[in-house]
Amino acid sequence: MARHDPKLVKEVSVMKAVRDEVGYDFSVQDAIARDYVNLSALARMLSPKVAARLRQRAKDVSEQSVVTALKRLRGSYPAVESGVGSVIAQSTVNVRTRVSKVSVEKTKRTQQAVTNLLSAHQADFIQVSESLSSITLIFDQMLHGKVRKALSGAELLEEGADCAAITVHSPDKIVSTPGCISLFYNQLSRRHVNVEDTVSCYTDTILVVSMKDASRAFETLTELIGQEKEKLGAEG
Repeated sequence: MARHDPKLVKEVSVMKAVRDEVGYDFSVQDAIARDYVNLSALARMLSPKVAARLRQRAKDVSEQSVVTALKRLRGSYPAVESGVGSVIAQSTVNVRTRVSKVSVEKTKRTQQAVTNLLSAHQADFIQVSESLSSITLIFDQMLHGKVRKALSGAELLEEGADCAAITVHSPDKIVSTPGCISLFYNQLSRRHVNVEDTVSCYTDTILVVSMKDASRAFETLTELIGQEKEKLGAEG
């Protein structure tokens, strides 16, 4: 029976662990593809995670082995596809201030209450998202009292009244183009804007942020769209 070289086995294991870690982070993939990332700095960030995946102590995984794995990954990830850039470039952004949100436990009663609210306020701004156990409503602040009354008795999970809704309206290709919404998140996180909630409705992506972050969020997404338009113009 052939013997396996322990060093080679370890290199393969580190490579797989690094690939798995990078596979979870679109922004890192893009940075590697565009070749603007500092591999040594990235290796320092990834080494503890790689060690955890390998069930080893952090000091037992050398940063150089992670750097080597990252170098081998170059070419594995395409830069942001032109399809993503095209979708972003054709998007528009608007902001609605003074927005509230309420999350309650999902029951037959709360589902019916939400249905009644939507029916009674068809002309008003109300967005609903559901999970297996909860329902979240994002709505115009002037409806806050009516919403709370309609949901009285329900188990309240979360409530906020000083929010803004940033709506990104995109062409219908966004439905079949992966990576678009992650770009929105990446840009906002880089500007230290926390997204409190997200509702996706066909071609509209609604990002809920605090009022203090509303202006920065709007400017950030507007800049992103402008940058993608410039890129398409240069490529054209």
